[in-house]
Amino acid sequence: MIIIASVAIYLAFFKPADNENETSLSPVAPVEANDGVYISSLTDLEGQSVAMDQDKLIFMNVWATWCGPCNMEMPGIQKLYDKYKEHQKVAFYIISDEDSETVNPFIARKGYQLPFYRFTGVYPAALDGNAIPRTYIIYKGKILAQEIGASQWDSPEIIQLIDKQLSEI
Repeated sequence: MIIIASVAIYLAFFKPADNENETSLSPVAPVEANDGVYISSLTDLEGQSVAMDQDKLIFMNVWATWCGPCNMEMPGIQKLYDKYKEHQKVAFYIISDEDSETVNPFIARKGYQLPFYRFTGVYPAALDGNAIPRTYIIYKGKILAQEIGASQWDSPEIIQLIDKQLSEI
């Protein structure tokens, strides 16, 4: 019931009205590296510390298992990850503040093969927000694009954006 209500609210208030298949990333003024866009205290779901790879194009998604819009966009993130997972210049960070006892059963049930991480601290100012899902595409300390709310991450528009950035690296 909660999931159905979340979907209804999302469709009523957040879904673009003009073209439901269109994905629109919010371009942002680049945030310089010294403004802090990297998270320094990530852990994997086994509790091991992980450092964000600052030399790669980063796809970072902040989500939660209980979040309806987060769940709606996760299959598209999986498809995008499958496309780029072998690319040496791309890194994915799918981040939740939930513990592994909550996230692991969710992942197993859904069959996701994504790089999930845990973060419970204060986000850098450029990434701070209380809405989820939040997604950022970052390169060399600059936020190239961001989206607050669910999106279709395997769309041609997103692939074109990532491919363009990779061609310039």
